[in-house]
Amino acid sequence: MPTTIEKLIGEELEVRVKGLGAQIRQRRKAMRISATTASEAAGVSRVTWHRMEKGEITVTIGAWFNALAVLGLEFGVGLTGNATRAQLASDLPATIPVSIVLADFPQLAALAWQVQGVATVSPGEAFDIYERNKRHIDRASLSPEEETLISSLEAVLGGAGGV
Repeated sequence: MPTTIEKLIGEELEVRVKGLGAQIRQRRKAMRISATTASEAAGVSRVTWHRMEKGEITVTIGAWFNALAVLGLEFGVGLTGNATRAQLASDLPATIPVSIVLADFPQLAALAWQVQGVATVSPGEAFDIYERNKRHIDRASLSPEEETLISSLEAVLGGAGGV
């Protein structure tokens, strides 16, 4: 009788994959993206997406990498050699915050005039605001932080058009 992959995989790996699945689910929910939308963006079926969020080890590595890319996450394999966590963290690209404070991004705040009484928006809402109003964005007065936010939103949530 052939050995199944589950028998070849150690318990530690199983725990790590379940943790990765939990992170993917948490990030997706924080970004207020439905599982169906995320699976379509990643090019996998809804069933495969569900299996990833459950942490099933039989999902292909390509599906995992697509899921991470859709959510703006990167795969890391841990520390090697003399690298410290602080050094590795400084090398990571900017990520999208779970909640975007309007006051921190003047152009976004100006474009979000219809959102009254709200101090923060989700990444999806911010992207939609930038996308709908891209002709009104004053590119010359964008701060470096706001340029980074727009680029990150485009990379994770954007389509072919871009902001």
